[in-house]
Amino acid sequence: MRIANTVNDSIVDGCGLRFTVFTQGCPHHCPGCHNPDTHDFAGGREVSLEDLAQQLKKNPLIDGLTLSGGEPFAQAADCAALARTAHQLGLTVWTYSGYLFEHLRDKGDPAWTALLEETDVLVDGPFVQAEKSYELHFRGSRNQRLIDVKASLAQGRAVLWQQEDPLAKFTVPES
Repeated sequence: MRIANTVNDSIVDGCGLRFTVFTQGCPHHCPGCHNPDTHDFAGGREVSLEDLAQQLKKNPLIDGLTLSGGEPFAQAADCAALARTAHQLGLTVWTYSGYLFEHLRDKGDPAWTALLEETDVLVDGPFVQAEKSYELHFRGSRNQRLIDVKASLAQGRAVLWQQEDPLAKFTVPES
């Protein structure tokens, strides 16, 4: 798999503590992209899926895997395999894509379908400089959606992901 980098303990690429893989290569070239060094498909470095899986397993505090970019769907088969490993470890999988959910779902590419099926939350859509906001959680521009992929595939339409209240488990029920 060709990657630009990894981050072992990200708190900005999805809920909880995440192992983030920045894939190398992106066809979108969004103006204002915060990772323009990931655009070149020949850049970055090759790494085995086994090495990435070992890195993923090293930190017992990790809540999940995030696939970012670049464009993860440009290496969908490898990303799907790594996501399967994450799920086997009981971790969640977030995937960032410049493509819209509907395009990914309807493309008919088996590797894209496999990656979608292994994704829990999809952050979709290109980064749009005019929609940029630092107030947004887990996304860079207002046009991007956080999609609950399992619910979306089941319902045949994009269903927005709803963040659980982290304090809900500490709330005392009223009598």
